[in-house]
Amino acid sequence: MGDFCIGQEIVEEKLFTEDQVRRFAELSGDRNPLHMDEGYAGRSRFHGRIVHGILVAGVISKIIGTQLPGEGSIYLEQNIQFRKPVYIDEKIIVKVKITGIANNIVTLETNAYKEDECLAVKGTAKILYEG
Repeated sequence: MGDFCIGQEIVEEKLFTEDQVRRFAELSGDRNPLHMDEGYAGRSRFHGRIVHGILVAGVISKIIGTQLPGEGSIYLEQNIQFRKPVYIDEKIIVKVKITGIANNIVTLETNAYKEDECLAVKGTAKILYEG
């Protein structure tokens, strides 16, 4: 298996634009007005449009498939909790950290934070690594 160690971590910043949210809605078919309609979302508990949670989680998938563990990674499991909304044009910090290695299975902590360090997405993943 690759040269991985417990505690190894990748950190990536991401900001989701209006266009990215619109394109994700077109691709996924999820046109929930909380994501697409400023008037509707403004009257909601969020007081504005929010990014699809799964779009935020996509950054985690990108890191796993390209950086840690990287090419040859196969998702076995992803547990995820959406704790705080992420708004359009709001920067998030995604952290993927190795917490366990056994045989060809890598266990990861997969979290996304708002700039104020508030936890927006909390998760864990198990990855089969054959790279």
